[in-house]
Amino acid sequence: MVMIKSVGELEKISRRIRATDYLVVAQLFLQDNFLLERKLEFSDIKPRLLGHWGSCHGINVALSNLLSFFKGDDNFSFILGPGHGFPALNANLFIDGKLDEKNLADFCRKFSWPGGFPSHSSPMTPGVVTEGGELGYALGTAYGQVLGHPEKTVAVLLGDGEMETATALASMNLNKLISGKSNGKVLPILHLNGYKISGPTILGRKSEREIHELIRGFGYEPIEAKGDEPGELMFALEKADFVFHPFIIMRTEKGAGGPDYLDGKKVAGNFLAHQIPLPLAKTDEKQLQILEDWLSSYNFSELYDGKEFLL
Repeated sequence: MVMIKSVGELEKISRRIRATDYLVVAQLFLQDNFLLERKLEFSDIKPRLLGHWGSCHGINVALSNLLSFFKGDDNFSFILGPGHGFPALNANLFIDGKLDEKNLADFCRKFSWPGGFPSHSSPMTPGVVTEGGELGYALGTAYGQVLGHPEKTVAVLLGDGEMETATALASMNLNKLISGKSNGKVLPILHLNGYKISGPTILGRKSEREIHELIRGFGYEPIEAKGDEPGELMFALEKADFVFHPFIIMRTEKGAGGPDYLDGKKVAGNFLAHQIPLPLAKTDEKQLQILEDWLSSYNFSELYDGKEFLL
């Protein structure tokens, strides 16, 4: 693996996070004007808005750091638990040239569209083996991949809502089965943003001490990564490399980077960021302007020249 230490390399991670966040928002909302070459109009917005925004920024933070940390390691793989955060996974696949869609317009238009991509992860996507609407199976799948393969490392991102499922909690015991030199290493990462589709998560209401005691009770060593700056998770990954059964807790705000408030209601840092935070962007001038400001905040023209990514 490659240790990421230089400021320049951390800046590359930050640029990738910005680019993938922009691509997520573009997939969710846009059917035209993908580079914001003119002011957004209602006709630029998809007629039916489907998908999930809330966990996508955290997924992009995790993937951007992991892909840099394990760069060049052919025995590393990644499993995404929150399958509803598919636009983030799709954005990363697009940046890495792993999709048939080479054109930004086709890529955005085909999200959650007949003949294109569904709104959840699905086996039609490169590297995806199960439908992403059901939660709880990711950790068990990760352990299955490393059994009998000591060369493998599998990082698995788990949503805090996902950790309320019986399957995910039962899978926490599987570390007992891989104690030995004949198996690989599983690196669980809890994406703790505090909220699920309709309210707070149980883990989001627990204290840091309670969460750490729970994780230690299953035989893991908790490692905190507080915030979405690349240095936070990178430090946690370096520390995890020296722990037998690490368990990273990555804390980011739900819907970070998106609208803070809408009509007096808190969106970012709340369950209202889970799906489409601007549901009337197609018909409401105020929401359309918020969307334009949101997209503009990523300065995507610095990251993509219309043909290739400048990361």
